[in-house]
Amino acid sequence: MRKSLSILVLLCAGLAVAAPQVQAQTSAKKTVKKAAKKPAAKAAPAEVDDGEDEGTPDVKTSVSIDYKCELGNKLTIFTNAEDDKHIALRWGKALHRLTRVPTTTGANRFENRKYGLLWIGIPAKGILLDSKKGLQLANECKSAEQELLPAEAPADPAHSL
Repeated sequence: MRKSLSILVLLCAGLAVAAPQVQAQTSAKKTVKKAAKKPAAKAAPAEVDDGEDEGTPDVKTSVSIDYKCELGNKLTIFTNAEDDKHIALRWGKALHRLTRVPTTTGANRFENRKYGLLWIGIPAKGILLDSKKGLQLANECKSAEQELLPAEAPADPAHSL
């Protein structure tokens, strides 16, 4: 019995010494395998900084159009004939530069990603959105010219069948 006990103690002692080394080797292999399985992180596409977010736009030579929106909101858009890719938009007391974003619908869409402002203009009206918060800032925005346009007649349900 003593002999069995001695062998058991020696066996346990051997395992106690060898186990941490084996475990360390196994962990290292798993880490290498995990690293090999993970795809290399893709580099974020470099955004072209066209200065849309820099400073206050110069509107001295721009044409301004005032818009009256629902709920008493007002905004002003400044355009420059020499630069059709940008507009300046006065919302509240701040003046922001927005950059044209191409659309397939023909709507005029301008955006300033830094502030999350998005202006969408169609012939009948305009809308200002906060793309960061997902909020509508101003709707039914119309210039004096757009207010003179006749209102679109509602569809007659009897003739829509």
